Amino acid sequence: MDPIHRGPEEFGHDGDGFAEEAGRRRPSRDPLTPDFGQQTPQQARIVPLIAGDLLLTVNPVDGSEVEPCPPGEQPAEPVRRTPAERADRDRAAAPPVPPGPPVLGLPLLQREDERERLTRLLARGRSVRLTGPAGSGRTALLNAVAADCAELAPDGVVRLNGHKRTVTDLLHGLFEAVHDAPLHRPDRELLLAKLRSTGAVVVLDDLEFGGAALDELLDATPECAFLLAATPDVAAPGPDSHLEEVFLAGLDRAASVDLMERVVERKLTEEEANWAGDLWFESEGLPLRFVQAGALLRQIDLLSTDPTAYDEYGYLQNRPAGQPPVAEGIDGPAGEEVVLPSLGEGAAPAALLGSRLSEAARDTLRFAFALGGEVPHQAHLPALVGDTHADAALGELAGCGLLSPAGSRYRLAAGVLAQLEAAGYGEGATDRARTVAQHYAWWAGHPSVTPARVVAEADAIVAAMAQLVPGEGAGQTSVAVLLARSASPAFAAGLHWSAWERSLRIGQEAGRIAGEVAEEAYFHHELGVLALCTGNLDRARAELETSISMRGALADKSGAVAGRRALALVDDRSGGPVVGGVMAMGETPPNPLLASPPRGLPAVMPVAMPRTYPDETVVVSRHSAPPVADEKEGGRFAILGGARRNLVAAGAGVLLAGVLGTVVTLGLTSNTDPPGDSGASTEQSVTEGGDAEEELPAEGPTDGTTPSARTSGSASASSSTTPGPSGSESVPAGGSGTSSPGASASETAPSSGGSSPDRPTPTRTTPGTTKPTPTKSDSPPPSPSSTPPEPSDSPTPTESETTEPSEPDTSDSASGPTGAVVSPSVA
Repeated sequence: MDPIHRGPEEFGHDGDGFAEEAGRRRPSRDPLTPDFGQQTPQQARIVPLIAGDLLLTVNPVDGSEVEPCPPGEQPAEPVRRTPAERADRDRAAAPPVPPGPPVLGLPLLQREDERERLTRLLARGRSVRLTGPAGSGRTALLNAVAADCAELAPDGVVRLNGHKRTVTDLLHGLFEAVHDAPLHRPDRELLLAKLRSTGAVVVLDDLEFGGAALDELLDATPECAFLLAATPDVAAPGPDSHLEEVFLAGLDRAASVDLMERVVERKLTEEEANWAGDLWFESEGLPLRFVQAGALLRQIDLLSTDPTAYDEYGYLQNRPAGQPPVAEGIDGPAGEEVVLPSLGEGAAPAALLGSRLSEAARDTLRFAFALGGEVPHQAHLPALVGDTHADAALGELAGCGLLSPAGSRYRLAAGVLAQLEAAGYGEGATDRARTVAQHYAWWAGHPSVTPARVVAEADAIVAAMAQLVPGEGAGQTSVAVLLARSASPAFAAGLHWSAWERSLRIGQEAGRIAGEVAEEAYFHHELGVLALCTGNLDRARAELETSISMRGALADKSGAVAGRRALALVDDRSGGPVVGGVMAMGETPPNPLLASPPRGLPAVMPVAMPRTYPDETVVVSRHSAPPVADEKEGGRFAILGGARRNLVAAGAGVLLAGVLGTVVTLGLTSNTDPPGDSGASTEQSVTEGGDAEEELPAEGPTDGTTPSARTSGSASASSSTTPGPSGSESVPAGGSGTSSPGASASETAPSSGGSSPDRPTPTRTTPGTTKPTPTKSDSPPPSPSSTPPEPSDSPTPTESETTEPSEPDTSDSASGPTGAVVSPSVA
């Protein structure tokens, strides 16, 4: 028997018995349910989308990649939604109906005048700003006006919420509500073009900005009529906005009592009516206060009722399990009359209302307080609270007036957060925020959760991250990093880029505090990609360079490659100057040193092709000539000093390659042989002299005469010349070191000819020839016997320069041996 593949009989079972036992076993789990023992790795959710003219691939592993959109993958032209599609979208964007007993539908009391005025102004195409304190019933009035204006505009009524939204968020939200463009975020130009032709009644609740930002919103949508709702503390619109102002005041006393009776669903007693009157004076008639006060009276009615009166019908089955008929803080046994709350409790009833709710509802309030007022979706409450029926807590809170709708979600009503803090609900808030963050990190990163569902929970997710960053200990910040890592790709794929940016910045700060360098580098990379997609190239370059350096230190090759690709696209779009590029003639150089040469250097014009050739002499022209040095003071040393300065400037990288070519040629033509070296021949000396003759005008003065002509003229007047230092300069051929009159005439001829002395004609000299190529001049080329002085690389004179030179010979013969070799006495 094979010792490796053992049969069932080795374990005390024969084959048939083992088969029967296996047949009687419980069948395997449903294949739709994953096996917790052998889980398959989850696939990364990679979503490609179009952002302007860029193709953005959201990659949650190594970082998002961005590239120019390929020619065949441009998105289709956005199309307008039909009325049926807009209606479906509005129903999906409405807050969910909480489970449990239905919430009372309260009428709109004492708002007929405001409703009619707002509808009339919107029908005329005017935009209106509705200003009212928190709790004045602005949302209810907006719902009524939106229903009245459903048929006014061609694109219908668009409902938006400005809670924690910027101008860009609202513009893209309006575009998405009117146009159908999945996975496409248009650039600024296309966005404004589409919004300029959009005609809709935009109902915007919870506006949080004004001034120039509001003017930008109105200017971008000239064909839309806006109904804006804001609190008095929001900045006023600009003077050129032309908005109609409508102020929403509180209800009068009769309407307030009527609203409370509708909440309680009975007539108020005299004592309750007097209490309601005092509350009206205290709250200035805000409808929210009377909804909450009516909820207090309804709780009192429930507590005063015999708990066994309707048990056979199940009317009281919603009473919290395990709770006595009278909850904490209420004195008196069941069935006895409960006294009315005080005026202070009626004005701030959140703590008293919460004490009479179920345990799940109170836990929901604690989680909402930990998130800064944001309430998670009802589907998450069972997992957070630990109760399978905790989703019904949302209905309890909404029925008591402790919640208000905010877009597609709920949040704590105005003033409830401060009241809960005073009641001690903030104890353990950090631990609850951590619990929410861990739950959302698992949920947002699951492949079955779509980006749209994550975007719907964006406010609660970002609030959980923000609560953990200033927390104590690295454990809190590590959870924030995990949540940001899981949720930010979903925000990007769901086109909620303001939440994407906030989560990235919070995650980057949390990663820095926790010391997680790899995660911090990821957030820097994503911030760079986001800045690139929004057109902020400077910020994109800074973020990407930081990410690349951090990933290089961590040896993260794949992440570094993704960062370099994005950085290359940033450089391509920024259009910065290319180092070492070719400049056209007359173009302003990017280096300021080239535009303003240092002191003592000749101004050099840029050349079109800065290339050097080893066998050609490059002649560089100058704009202006330096002053001519005095002949008695050694004008030749001024030429050598200019060459030295050019060498220094070329070594520093200031002058162009043309000057470098001249310096190289000067170095090649210098005679480094010692005096009297037998290796120097007549042909080599003549050739090198020809090269030096043509290079001297590039460094010498431009007063109409060449340095050779000036030297010859001075020799004829004083019968003396200055020999070159260290014997490296050849004297004119003539036997004893003087130039013949013919040589002087031939050298002065080019300066008096048709060519300009400022731009000498380049000469091409080939080593080994006996005479140079003739220059473009009216006079005949110089005689081979004339050998002009050669410049030296060293500007410092030696001892031979201080001695008085010998009397030159006037011989015109070039056949003597001294025509090529410097005399030892002269050297």
